[in-house]
Amino acid sequence: MLWDMLPSGKQPGGAPMNVAIHLKNFGMNPAFISRVGDDDLGVELMDYLNKQNFNTDFIQTGITHLTGIVKVNLTDKTEVTYKIVQPVAWDYIMTTPENKELVKNSDVFVYGTLSVRSQQSRNTLFELLKDAKLKVFDVNIRPPHLDRATTEYLLEQADIVKVNEHELNTVCTWFGIQPEVETQMKFLYERFNLKLVCVTLGADGAVVLSGEGFHSQGGYVVEVQDTIGSGDSFLAMFLKEYISGSSIPSALEKACAVGALVASYSGATPVIAEKEIADFLINNQINHV
Repeated sequence: MLWDMLPSGKQPGGAPMNVAIHLKNFGMNPAFISRVGDDDLGVELMDYLNKQNFNTDFIQTGITHLTGIVKVNLTDKTEVTYKIVQPVAWDYIMTTPENKELVKNSDVFVYGTLSVRSQQSRNTLFELLKDAKLKVFDVNIRPPHLDRATTEYLLEQADIVKVNEHELNTVCTWFGIQPEVETQMKFLYERFNLKLVCVTLGADGAVVLSGEGFHSQGGYVVEVQDTIGSGDSFLAMFLKEYISGSSIPSALEKACAVGALVASYSGATPVIAEKEIADFLINNQINHV
C-alpha cells in the first residue's frame, strides 16, 4: 500500500491494493490488510480509500515508519520499472485476531511477493495463510526484493498462481525448465499441485492452465498511456468471474479486455465500468470479424 511517484505526480498504488480497489469497482466486497505511516501520505491514502467507501478496518497505522513510496520509471511505457523504498510501514504489518478472522471468513485470500521482504510482514503473511480457504498468489518479482526459498514456499501454499511471462521464466530457471511458456506452466502446475496457473503475456493476452487444460486469449490493441496496474486489474476481473462461476475462456476474455483498458489510462486504478468493457468487447469482435 503505497504511492507511485510518477513524472506527472503521485498516484495510489501497490499491487495488492490495486487488485482490491478494482475488485471493489467490479462490485465485489474486498477488505485489505496493510499498514501506513502516521504521516501526510498515510492520511492521504486512507482518505483516498474512504472516499470510495472501501473497507479500511484492517489497515494499520504505525508511528515508526513512513508510508510506502515507489519511484516509477516510465521511459518504456510497456515495461515500467520501479525503485521501491525500504523500510516503510507495510514492512511491519502485524498479525491480529481481527485479520486472522477476516481471512478465515473470506472466500479468497490474495497475496503477493513484496510483502515478504521484511521479517515482520513475512511472519504475518505466513500466519494468515494458515486460515485461508482459496489462496491466490500474485507473483510480483521486483529485484532486488527476491528470495528464492521464500517464493517457493509461497508457491507451495497457493491454489492459484498469477504471473507474467518474465516472472514465470525467472521462477522456472531456478529449476532448469526451458523457456517455453506452456512447458513452464505445466511444470508449475504439477510441481506445486495448483488448481490453476495464469500467465499474462502483455500485449499478447494471457494463458491459463487448469484441470480442463490450456486456455488462451489474445491481446487487444489500445493506445497505451502506461501499463501500471494492468496486471492487477486483469487479476481482479479474472477472480471476480472465476468465483462467480464463469467459464475460464469467458473470464479470460473479460480480464484481458480490462487489462487493455486500464493501460489506455494513466495510473493503476481508473474506474472501468461494465458498459465500457462490454462496448470494448463488442467493438473488438466487430473489428476482428
